[in-house]
Amino acid sequence: MTEIFSFTACRQLLQLLFAVLFFHCSEYILAISVHGKNSVNLKSLLISQKYVFAMVCSLIEYLIEIYFFPEIKEHWLLSNTGLALVVVGEIIRKLAIITAGRSFTHLIKRFHEEHHVLVTNGVYKYIRHPSYCGFFVWSVGTQVMLCNPVSAVAFAVVVWNFFRTRIPYEEFYLRQFFGSEYEEYARQAASGIPFIR
Repeated sequence: MTEIFSFTACRQLLQLLFAVLFFHCSEYILAISVHGKNSVNLKSLLISQKYVFAMVCSLIEYLIEIYFFPEIKEHWLLSNTGLALVVVGEIIRKLAIITAGRSFTHLIKRFHEEHHVLVTNGVYKYIRHPSYCGFFVWSVGTQVMLCNPVSAVAFAVVVWNFFRTRIPYEEFYLRQFFGSEYEEYARQAASGIPFIR
């Protein structure tokens, strides 16, 4: 039982707690700063039942593995690589939100609004969906940081599948809003998610 409260476990779990708190609080604060207090609600925290379920499953995996196979969690290089992925994913996502400004929303817009412009500068110059890219890297990074092999693969597959359907759906509307301008942009910038054009 003492292995559960080892230095490694405390370090990894505290890093996860900080990463999750920072991610959700900063999303909420950025939403308020971009769209105003009256346009933001608790959905801007981006916490869904499926997300909570996934995080609980990852914690269950972590506790089982640290109890029965504590040596799995002692891969410092792997854990630090995961931490680096968390930081990089966070930076990419927050740059996307800040660069897009009022054109960024957590919900896909199906109607073109006046302030909604096609953003192709900054991080968007290279990646069409940097916020998705950032979340993908961040979410997988949380599990690599915990040295959770099952959850790392599961998170990658689930998040990839989510974006595999969301990106074409969103781009359908972006093509309607911006026409040939978006087509040209899509040819030049990658989606930001592996194997999704």
